[in-house]
Amino acid sequence: MKVGIVGSGDVARSLGKGFVELGDEVRLGSRTPDSDALKAWTAAVGSRGTTGSFADAAGFGDLVVLASHGVENENAIRLAGPRQFGRKIVIDTTNPLAFTPDHRPLLAYGGNDSAGERVQRALPDARVVKAFNTVGHAHMVHPKFPGGPPTMFYCGNDPAAKQQVADLLRRFGWEPADVGGIEGARLLEPMCVAWVTLGILGGSFDIAFKVLRA
Repeated sequence: MKVGIVGSGDVARSLGKGFVELGDEVRLGSRTPDSDALKAWTAAVGSRGTTGSFADAAGFGDLVVLASHGVENENAIRLAGPRQFGRKIVIDTTNPLAFTPDHRPLLAYGGNDSAGERVQRALPDARVVKAFNTVGHAHMVHPKFPGGPPTMFYCGNDPAAKQQVADLLRRFGWEPADVGGIEGARLLEPMCVAWVTLGILGGSFDIAFKVLRA
């Protein structure tokens, strides 16, 4: 499979490496595709990993991962070109985080809207699935925690797209948990605020959530 990742930060590079390890071809999209950080990434992952512009990445992928800053999603989509996404599955990994002057995390918008819903509105033909937004990049692929595989929550409007993402989550070492349509992002994005707060107060971001059922 060809995977395009719109973004080139820690999340993009970690997930990109994971896809390469599964045998996929990956293209990271960046405003600076020739940066030293991306040269180091391509050297580390080998010939299956390439870089280009946002438009290059979105057009390249059979599946597209959105890994931009959450408050910049619509601008990243504009730069990539909405037509490049077509009817593809788009995994939205983002959170619209902002911070107070004393560095407390909060959502730039929420309640009656979410980044996931905004991405779906910006890409009405794409099959958007929210996932990977409730954990740090270091644990996105093959997470190792004493309590066993943690839970990765996901949501979206297209059942077939969600099934494919759930299968991918299992291959990456997660226990998938479906929280419904794309409006479920209103539940998942505040979980990132909880995750950041736990990390700040506890002094470590080696944290993941797990659903326990009786």
